Amino acid sequence: MSYKSDRLALLVSPTPQAEAAAEELRTLYDWVPIDDAEIVVALGGDGFMLQTLHAALHERRPRPVFGMNLGTIGFMMNEFSAIDLHGRLRKAKGFTLHPLAMTATTVAGVTVASPAINEVSLLRETRQVAKVEISIDGRVRMAELACDGVMVATPAGSTAYNLSANGPILPLSSDLLALTPISPFRPRRWRGALIPDASVVEFRVLEADKRPVSAVADQLEVRDVAHVRITTDKSVSLELLFDPEYALDDRISLEQFLS
Repeated sequence: MSYKSDRLALLVSPTPQAEAAAEELRTLYDWVPIDDAEIVVALGGDGFMLQTLHAALHERRPRPVFGMNLGTIGFMMNEFSAIDLHGRLRKAKGFTLHPLAMTATTVAGVTVASPAINEVSLLRETRQVAKVEISIDGRVRMAELACDGVMVATPAGSTAYNLSANGPILPLSSDLLALTPISPFRPRRWRGALIPDASVVEFRVLEADKRPVSAVADQLEVRDVAHVRITTDKSVSLELLFDPEYALDDRISLEQFLS
């Protein structure tokens, strides 16, 4: 697919490296406000890309985002270059991401809804181990998981926190979610599960008053949760653009062979 690149908006992480790169790009190309743009160019790292995508969730018409790495890892970013930006965009390969939708209900009965692009994780708040019941599509699959936490990760987020917790790497085209425990105590050898992205995942916190648990949707934390429901929101589509020779699906595949 060829992407129009006549009207570009520039978003810049507040770091010296990103600001310096932005000044170079501003001297070479014309830029428009984001509401008038066809494509958004984001300069920064993976954290800034996550912020950019979350901001796009509130737009009536989210624009494709082409990131260039001025951060540390830049897994979701392309290499920075000021040369022939319009040509790169016309040749770019697009990937569509659907965020998770988290609905968390606290012990006090407060309900908080939030999207998550990488993962939704439950984490114990104190020294007490968390105890969580796990249901998939209305059926209890694990009556009690004793753990430090548990998460549901998207393919795009499977190489982030999920991978650090020894979860599986998911190709973008897999239509799967990773259900991954964090330091499981009982059952000790449970490694998690792969589930269809159409699944409805529900976590019920057992002994929530004694063993408080937080729910985190990417960067939003909800304290003292009693119940968390997670689905994939197919009504929302976010598009990332990558240089064809260094695309996100290739990076995800390569990560499976790195030690």
